[in-house]
Amino acid sequence: MKIRNHKSFSYSSKYVFLSLIIFLLISCESDLDVIPEDPNTFLADAFYATDDSYKQGLAGVYANLTLTGASGPDNSNIAGLDAGTSQYGRGYWNLQELTTDAVKWSWENDPGTRDLNRNIWSADNAIIRGFFGRCMAQVAFANEYLRQTNTEKLTARGVRGELLETISTYRAEARFLRALAYYHMMDLFGKAGFVTEEDAVGFVQSPEYDRKQLFEFIEAELTTIEAALLPSSQNEYGRAPKAAAWMVLAKMYLNSSILTGQDRMTDCIRYCKKILDAGYSLSPKYENLFNADNDSNGAQNEIIFPIISDGITTQNWGPTTLMINGQVGSLEQNGEAFGVASGGWGGALRVPRQFSEIMTNGNYDVDDRNTLITANRPIDISSIQNNGSGYIIGKWSNLTSQGATGSATEIVDTDFPMFRLADVYLMYAEASLKGGIGGDMEQAAAYLNQLRARANNPKRISVSDLTLDLVINERLVELHWEGHRRQDLIRFNRFTGGAYNWNWKGNSLHGTSISQDLAVFPIPNASLAANSRLTQNTGY
Repeated sequence: MKIRNHKSFSYSSKYVFLSLIIFLLISCESDLDVIPEDPNTFLADAFYATDDSYKQGLAGVYANLTLTGASGPDNSNIAGLDAGTSQYGRGYWNLQELTTDAVKWSWENDPGTRDLNRNIWSADNAIIRGFFGRCMAQVAFANEYLRQTNTEKLTARGVRGELLETISTYRAEARFLRALAYYHMMDLFGKAGFVTEEDAVGFVQSPEYDRKQLFEFIEAELTTIEAALLPSSQNEYGRAPKAAAWMVLAKMYLNSSILTGQDRMTDCIRYCKKILDAGYSLSPKYENLFNADNDSNGAQNEIIFPIISDGITTQNWGPTTLMINGQVGSLEQNGEAFGVASGGWGGALRVPRQFSEIMTNGNYDVDDRNTLITANRPIDISSIQNNGSGYIIGKWSNLTSQGATGSATEIVDTDFPMFRLADVYLMYAEASLKGGIGGDMEQAAAYLNQLRARANNPKRISVSDLTLDLVINERLVELHWEGHRRQDLIRFNRFTGGAYNWNWKGNSLHGTSISQDLAVFPIPNASLAANSRLTQNTGY
């Protein structure tokens, strides 16, 4: 596959801030509490006066995944929330990982974190509100871009020829970003206020779509735009290629029994095969996927869709900055080994006993994916505030694959791989085990062995070894801290109830059963107050 040119699609320039300001001013919705932070006013027609502006406008939509406001990393355009709480990737990571056996956050005085650590959240949780609002902001930004690039607007501006064809691709990418936000809301909240570019700007009382309705909309959108999206070999790093749409569809079909009550494993395999045939390849080294140069060190050939981070030009307090600084041990003071200050964030992140036991159970004790740091540490997190208890990990780094430090030493250069090829291998294996037509068990075992071989794990598996228990453990080892764990545990019936417990599940040291209602998060009270057509989820 052609190696894509890093930062050739950049949403870090002055045009990003300009386009963000435009979007904030012309698509402000009161239920989001989105507030323009710049007093300057720009008119849309003036902004779209040049051919390049259409790409710059699209960059503004992408930028919502990374940036939180128009005035740097400490600024948030969602009122009442700080920039960390309201960053897209970090909010997503918090909800998918802190709520599980994969990680706990030491500083429980940070708004919202205690409730997620202990599975005792409510509809007033700041992190839940921040991610719900950020997703709706993504929908609003995409909708406005689609309004500004519809046939009527383009005709009036005299757009024609090759630019018109190019804009059709840009529009497909904006629709993908909107579908991605609705996918995340469908998974995490089970519903969303539904609004498209056909609705008026500022439309607040949007109808509520449930999971089935959102599933049908996203499925229709992604299959419709597929033809207009570029293959990865023709696209720029950071933009959504065809395979990104296929990836969302594959993950929807994998989780369809939860989302819609229907088994869609056959469709999951079909879309996995599309991605497998798209020219992606595994990064030569597992650790390259999580280094500061993962956009150019070979990892970019595995990464299907990233959230971009840069210590200088796209500064944000997003998931990779959080993980790299947070994984630094309070006892070890080992931040320099990861390209950040020696103390990092003071031991913010640790892993529960159950995570550590999977990593050390004999299948993974010699495996590059096992980066546990255990010396002089008890395995149990006896107290969440005691950042010397519990093991830590060293998966993520702000060093390049050649050992150079990133461009800054707190906000990092490491991109967050939201979707990557290894996950496709694992989805294919799981869907094949669950009876999806078109799956091949020999091939499934071969895919898992490729992941093990890459990680220098000497143990190979045969078809007879391939079980669902093995698959979920392989998913943890391969994909930990990448925003998948909560969804995986729910799909394997290990999140709610008491069949599988972990440190501090249900606010208990050794873990306890939690209600089935916690399989979805509440609709934030602030959003309910703004939109009377939204209803609260059961149990909240």
